[in-house]
Amino acid sequence: MPKGKGNAIAQNKKASHDFFIEDTFEAGIVLKGTEIKSIRAGRVNMKDSFARVNKGEVFLHNMHISPYEQGNQFNHEPTRMRKLLLHRKEINRLIGETQQQGYSLVPLKMYIKNGVAKVLLGLGKGKKKYDKREDLKRKQAKRDIDRAIKNSGY
Repeated sequence: MPKGKGNAIAQNKKASHDFFIEDTFEAGIVLKGTEIKSIRAGRVNMKDSFARVNKGEVFLHNMHISPYEQGNQFNHEPTRMRKLLLHRKEINRLIGETQQQGYSLVPLKMYIKNGVAKVLLGLGKGKKKYDKREDLKRKQAKRDIDRAIKNSGY
């Protein structure tokens, strides 16, 4: 199955608005028992999450996985730091590229692929305010064109 394809659980729509995504990486994620049950139920929020390389390992911060309803004292902490599983070559490449000014690792999508939870990480460069306005203008113009074509009968 290609990278980024699978049963999508959650998407970070704000990431494409705030960053120019230049490259993507597929990473496994280390989870506890009740976390995977909550993920399969679709109770994930990736809005303010980000990834960092720390001592040769990649960690995911601020991703909110709601506590499992049937979990008792074994439930997990919702926004704990989670380790991501990548190949050593990919981690070394990420270390080099995230040290450049303005680049950061942003989780784009969480999905289940072959029964395993995966995270699609994007290497992004932050957009300036005028870039965001340009994107909004472009989207609005495309909507107007599509609406005009639909109403004209073509």
